[in-house]
Amino acid sequence: MKIFLDTADVPTIVNHFDTGLIDGITTNPTLIMKSGRNPEDVYRELAGHGVPDISMEIVTEDVDVFVSEGKRLKEEFGECTTIKVPCTPAGLKACKLLSDEGIRVNVTLIFSATQAILAAKAGAAYVSPFVGRVDDNSFDGVQLVKDISLLYKEQLARTQVLAASLRDVRSVSECFMGGTDIVTMPVAVFDKMYNHILTDKGLD
Repeated sequence: MKIFLDTADVPTIVNHFDTGLIDGITTNPTLIMKSGRNPEDVYRELAGHGVPDISMEIVTEDVDVFVSEGKRLKEEFGECTTIKVPCTPAGLKACKLLSDEGIRVNVTLIFSATQAILAAKAGAAYVSPFVGRVDDNSFDGVQLVKDISLLYKEQLARTQVLAASLRDVRSVSECFMGGTDIVTMPVAVFDKMYNHILTDKGLD
C-alpha cells in the first residue's frame, strides 16, 4: 500500500516526504516548464532528497525517442527512475523495449481493462487508470481500478495498479479497498486524509 504525490513543487514534496508517509512522485513536464523550471532540475532535486520513485514523462510518439530518452534518464537518475509513457502503440512498444532493459515503466492514460492487459503484456511495472477522468465521462473510475486489480490477481500479473486522477479522499480509500497497489493524488487531497471532525472534537 503506497502513496505517491502528483506534483512537481519541490518544497511541498520535501515537506511531505519528510513525514515518512510518501513513497514516490508522479510529475508532469509540461506543468513543470510552465512554472519556469527545467524538469530534469526538479528530478535531480527530488532524487537528491531521497525520493525513491519518480515518474518522469517523455512527451513524444516516436518509439526511438521514448527508448533513447528512457535509457538516458535511467543513466542520469538511477534507481529512482520510472519512465511514463502513454497507452498508445508507440508507448507500449517502447514500454516493452525499456522493460526488457530493466527500466521501470509506468503506462498512463489507462481507461479500460483491455488497455491494462496490453500494458501488462508489454512489461509495465505500473499502469495508471485515470479515475477522475473516467468519472467525468459517466463511467465508474473506482470500478475500473477494481476490474484491473482483479484481472491482474487472477492472471498472476506482476504489473501493479497505480490509481491516478484522484480528486477526493473517499476515492483514495475506495481504490485501496478495490485492490490498487498505489494511489497518486494532489497534495490537497493527501492533506485532507488527516482530517476528521471527531478527531478535532477529541483534541478539543
